Amino acid sequence: MQIHTMPGHLIRRLNQISVALFSERMARAGLVLTPVQFAALSAIRTRPGIDQATVAGLVAYDRATLGKVIDRLDARGLVRRRTSRADRRARELTLTGEGEALYRAALPHIEAIQPEIIAGLDRDERRVFLRLLEKVTMAGNDLSRAPLVTPADKPDSPG
Repeated sequence: MQIHTMPGHLIRRLNQISVALFSERMARAGLVLTPVQFAALSAIRTRPGIDQATVAGLVAYDRATLGKVIDRLDARGLVRRRTSRADRRARELTLTGEGEALYRAALPHIEAIQPEIIAGLDRDERRVFLRLLEKVTMAGNDLSRAPLVTPADKPDSPG
């Protein structure tokens, strides 16, 4: 079939594989966590006091969806929200002890599945593939509903 040579189809399939590996590994470890929840925890851990909109930009997720993710993390006691002193409309996010513990518990499993996601490649091919994947992703970044915003793009953000 022609779709089996189309980048969009292949990227969707690779995403399915990645999410399946992530979900299976988290379930086996007894951890309740989704890929986007892990990304949010990671951004908040790296930049304590970050606001929700900045988290959305750093993990390339639209603000509305990320807001629901943060709501769930907050309801589970994994993140803490507090009103920003600089902008009373903004909420600063930090990990709770439970959030930090979940992040630390999940990280080794997530690191372990990365080579499995691209298992068909040898070490040199992996390096090239990741470099090209980053290049093509960043080349199309502005076409996304939720473009990635790097810390360098937001120099006034906390962190």
